[in-house]
Amino acid sequence: MLTNGKEEVTRSCMSVPELKAQVYCRSSNNITRTECCLSDFCNNITLRLPPATASAAPLGHVELTAIITVPICLLSIAIMLTVYSCYGRHSSHKKRKRQCIEEPLAECSIDNSGKSLRDLIYDMSTSGSGSGLPLLVQRTIARTIVVQEIVGKGRFGEVWRGKWCGEDVAVKIFSSRDERSWFREAEIYQTVMLRHENILGFIAADNKDNGTWTQLWLVSEFHEQGSLFDYLIHNTVTIGGMIKLALSIVSGLAHLHMEIVGTQGKPAIAHRDLKSKNILVKRNETCAIADLGLAVKHDSLTNTIDIPQNPRVGTKRYMAPEILDDSINIHHFESFKCADIYSLGLVFWEIARRCSVGGVVDEYQLPFYDLVPSDPSLEDMRKVVCEQKLRPNIPNQWQSFEALRVMGRIMRECWYANGKARLTALRIKKTMSQLCVEEDFKV
Repeated sequence: MLTNGKEEVTRSCMSVPELKAQVYCRSSNNITRTECCLSDFCNNITLRLPPATASAAPLGHVELTAIITVPICLLSIAIMLTVYSCYGRHSSHKKRKRQCIEEPLAECSIDNSGKSLRDLIYDMSTSGSGSGLPLLVQRTIARTIVVQEIVGKGRFGEVWRGKWCGEDVAVKIFSSRDERSWFREAEIYQTVMLRHENILGFIAADNKDNGTWTQLWLVSEFHEQGSLFDYLIHNTVTIGGMIKLALSIVSGLAHLHMEIVGTQGKPAIAHRDLKSKNILVKRNETCAIADLGLAVKHDSLTNTIDIPQNPRVGTKRYMAPEILDDSINIHHFESFKCADIYSLGLVFWEIARRCSVGGVVDEYQLPFYDLVPSDPSLEDMRKVVCEQKLRPNIPNQWQSFEALRVMGRIMRECWYANGKARLTALRIKKTMSQLCVEEDFKV
């Protein structure tokens, strides 16, 4: 510092703008290292200040500009990030809110020309591979569905009723640990030429991330009357109604079992878990077979069966004797079809018991209700079906009515211990069709 033309040495703390220069001090730890003096007690040396010149001024302005500009830029960036974060949370809240309440969806703009979802699926299926909607359309539909209420639960997860563009749909939600089941069922449903009026109409499959975990969706047609199991508990049927239900079920099973040869052909498929809870009742009192997650396909060209290693799957109460005693030939596809026929006979028995004839009707019961516990084990079923060779009781009064007599005969021929001796689905369908014609003729 110059005072009256003399240089004086002072020691004090000064700010960087006041110094108008970069000042360095010696580190007590490392004498060869210099550090910028921006803290207290680092100016313990004599400072030799450069004389004030014209060239020093711009340097100070540059530093001052940098000191002012950098915080402003950082503050601006922080404000922008805060606004973006708030907007993102707001959008997420709106999205969650839209999933909870039903509101018009602008995304329902797939060009369906006023057609129903069923017509749209039919058009796209017949014009394409016959295996369902294109994947992109499936995803678009799945992501614009508003789920509304839960209608059922199972080993896979839950079934919800949802809305898409004003139409009811069923949404089967698998947990992420059941990804294999979800993928398998979606794959079976999209088999070429599988579509049939007596097989549940598949619409879409998609995996949806709700922010916490991944949900696996399978979207299908919604049937408000629920499963055949639920329907029979709450309703009785006439002889005509019994025939109508039974014929629709065996028609769906015959289509599954049948191989269609050709470039747009269909492999033969066995269900492997046929029961009243896996059959849905439509509004017109006919049925649709559902739950194809355990189904197996047969490739006739290579004579191979697409099946998991463990053949003992399905519902124990409905298992055929050859599955219960583990004697089924898993290398012969016809064996799985024969096991389906055994289960079909049990379903027919459930329906026939609820047939009201002359004002007399039995209460609904599951097959073997009087022979095994409510949740039977494999050993329980094996003893009754394989060792004791027992089957559900067919009442004597059924012999007095032609339709019930025929149903009873079909059941017995479905329940043979030897799978090869059982009727085929196509043979049963023809018998039921003839019975339907005769019943209509009587009316």
